[in-house]
Amino acid sequence: MTDRPIAVVGASVAGLAAAEALRRFGWRGPLTLIGDEPHLPYDRPPLSKQLLYGAWEPDRLLLRTEDQLAPLGLDLRLGTRATGLDVATRTLTLDGGVGVPPLEQGREWGRLGCAGVIIATGVTARTLPGADRIAGVHTLRTLDEALALRGRLADGGRRLVIVGNGVLGCEAAAAARELGHDVTLVGIEATPMAAAVGTEVGELLAEEHRARGVRLLTGAVDSFETAPADPAGTGDPQVTAVWLANGCRLPADLVLLAIGSRPAVEWLDDPALDTTDGLRCDAYCAAAPGIYAAGDVARWDHPVHGRPLRFEHRMNATEQGMAAARNLLAELTATTDATGMAEDAPAPERRPFAPVPYFWSDQYDLKLQAYGLTMGADRVETTVLDRAERRALALYGRDGNAIGVLAAGLSPRQVRALRAVIATPLPWEEAREQIGATTAVG
Repeated sequence: MTDRPIAVVGASVAGLAAAEALRRFGWRGPLTLIGDEPHLPYDRPPLSKQLLYGAWEPDRLLLRTEDQLAPLGLDLRLGTRATGLDVATRTLTLDGGVGVPPLEQGREWGRLGCAGVIIATGVTARTLPGADRIAGVHTLRTLDEALALRGRLADGGRRLVIVGNGVLGCEAAAAARELGHDVTLVGIEATPMAAAVGTEVGELLAEEHRARGVRLLTGAVDSFETAPADPAGTGDPQVTAVWLANGCRLPADLVLLAIGSRPAVEWLDDPALDTTDGLRCDAYCAAAPGIYAAGDVARWDHPVHGRPLRFEHRMNATEQGMAAARNLLAELTATTDATGMAEDAPAPERRPFAPVPYFWSDQYDLKLQAYGLTMGADRVETTVLDRAERRALALYGRDGNAIGVLAAGLSPRQVRALRAVIATPLPWEEAREQIGATTAVG
């Protein structure tokens, strides 16, 4: 049995899915799960919805409890950051080796020699220069960030300016408005979520936000106006307003920066890796021999769509974590490195990762669900089924094929049927006919 572990870097959805799949597929050697946050693995989508709204407490976000993790036999290193990876030797450098057990073969303080590595470090929230030194300006990516913002929203009647009108900004606007706050949603794009879902669906969302009392503006942030010190006594200046580049001043007690994210690859400086817009992988999620990636950080060759893609979707994180684990073990099984496999475990089969992308967004009582690709389309056809109820169906195309479909307010049966239609790109007219038959709309 090998002393060299498989290390999974990133302890969120993709990382946990990979760790569990490694055990399920027969890995009995050491297994290290590394997370830079101090918390047990938790689910992120509820941060901007149920948690921010106060309907859920943090313990409900846990993906697994300590008792549920125990059977995995993990070397679990929370609050530990990976700071480097030597690809040739598959050796990780950790931030001082916090919590590292006594030296063993392949292990040194701060360094961890591995049989294989799965990178699932996700993304980090983008911010603006100097914003981290202003009290009342928040980002919303981690549990601690969400709890900090929720705490400031506990008292009603705050003036909240949300910068960024993508998915996160829209979801946070809905939650804050339902809590009774004065909400301004400002983005560079004129229509909320237009880049993700198209202009017509975005307009439908804009109508709902306006009807709920959210003020929608277009513009870029120029600067923040502050008072000398914040009421919480941190010593930092307190935000009092946001100035837009067009000269508009937006009074604010709180600001949420929801201006997107960047793949967490800054620690990967080995020239053997391509970290342009995520960690570049082949169709098997392999970035290099013995090095795989999964989740928001992975940009891999999608075998169906024929181009590299990267998704920041909850479902993709789960599926890709499992795929990376299976393919890593298949590679190790073909080498002498596979000495950590259970003797009776069948050799895993290496397969391309070819999911049907799926995402959803909850805003007020409205649920959007999409299969396939909605971004990068050169053609969008939107059918508004009921404007007052915000019910709509949109078909997305590229190069003559339908590649994605989105439903708002459709029944679960209809939504499930849409997945089958869009599982592989279809000629545009053929897809229109099938979707019309599936949803009884032409």
